[in-house]
Amino acid sequence: MNPTALIAEDEPLLAAALQAELARAWPELRITAQVGDGASAVREALALQPQVLFLDIRMPGMTGLEAAAGLAEAWPEDVPFPALVFVTAYDQYAVQAFEAQAVDYLLKPVQAERLARTVQRVQTLLAQRKHEPPAQRDASLAHTLDQLRALLAPGASGAAEPLRMIQASVGQQIRLLPVEEVIVFEAADKYVRVLTADSELLIRTPLKDLLPQLDARVFWQVHRGTVVRASAIHSVHRDETGKLHLQLRQRPERWPVSRLYAPRFRAM
Repeated sequence: MNPTALIAEDEPLLAAALQAELARAWPELRITAQVGDGASAVREALALQPQVLFLDIRMPGMTGLEAAAGLAEAWPEDVPFPALVFVTAYDQYAVQAFEAQAVDYLLKPVQAERLARTVQRVQTLLAQRKHEPPAQRDASLAHTLDQLRALLAPGASGAAEPLRMIQASVGQQIRLLPVEEVIVFEAADKYVRVLTADSELLIRTPLKDLLPQLDARVFWQVHRGTVVRASAIHSVHRDETGKLHLQLRQRPERWPVSRLYAPRFRAM
């Protein structure tokens, strides 16, 4: 069967141009879907299970990196994870990050010569996967998760001084909360729940905007919507399905650890 791919690009002309260039560089590749936002990319990829994903970095709502991370969390364990190709504008940080992590990328506008190298690389990867035993497939997924974690890590964009104080509205007042008192940041619809040992505040800053301001040595992301203070982790529990949950000091809840971040606790 011919290999399949999904294109996620919010600019229709650029999406059409990429599809046309792919038709010339890789005639056997079948584009099963073309979408314009990250949420649709996750939904269609889970439904169609393409072998290759071309993800624009900057899309409305969910970025290409966030879409890839969401897919990694929900992807069926018995199906090889797609080869990832990120598409980005002339963003020097992104290029350096992708090169450092060996994640393939394309710069806009897509050049035929560069696309040909990407196609060759992806074809080699897919050919290798045909003969991968399950253990090797698991290792390949773990490597992909490592790459995504590094690209999504707080502070990866080179943020300067970590956040020291949280400002939250409480009625008619503005409460100032030292970050050193925070145990959990949790995404909640359009807000972020900020949990201390004995209180809860809501702030309007999206978690994805808050993450680069946090010290990655102090706060660990353990789920797409959850960041915890590392020193507050009391224990890690594995349930009968193999999924991990955290028990934190001074908080009664258990917090799930997603597949993307589970390797952090692999030795436990």
